[in-house]
Amino acid sequence: MSDTRRTDITAPDADAPAFRAVLSPHRSLSPRAFLIFMLAVAGVSFIAGLVFVAMGAWPIMGFFGLDVGIIYLAFQLNYRSGRAHEVVEITHDRLSITHTKPSGRSEVFACNPYWARVNIRTWPDGRTDLRILSHGASHSFGRFLTDDERREFAEVLRGALVANRTADFSGV
Repeated sequence: MSDTRRTDITAPDADAPAFRAVLSPHRSLSPRAFLIFMLAVAGVSFIAGLVFVAMGAWPIMGFFGLDVGIIYLAFQLNYRSGRAHEVVEITHDRLSITHTKPSGRSEVFACNPYWARVNIRTWPDGRTDLRILSHGASHSFGRFLTDDERREFAEVLRGALVANRTADFSGV
């Protein structure tokens, strides 16, 4: 699963998260690998451009530079969208899902964990939609997870909700 962290439900403080998971989109290319990739693309483009300059077709060199620039821009936009993440937290009296967009702006959905239900809808082609249902409201989350990750996280979240309902918070 994508960067999911969980803590055990042993906290006596009702405000301390009994469960916390950070969901983030997968990015397969590390910054170092991206640098190596861009150097390789720029090197190949430069050498190919030199071949065209030697043949007398010097304007082609600019198009190779443009290709490198477009590839760089596409990766930067991809990394920017990768800054989006969701934090799912369960405390004794609150389930909250905080969506943080690539711009840094956050939106929070909150409900009582006792009434919250995890719903995963599966279409015939295998696609899934993960939602929290509570008091007639429905909130979708985990859209950037794969279908298998959604199924796995739904089970983990269901278990955390059940454990939270049966936890002893009488010492609070």
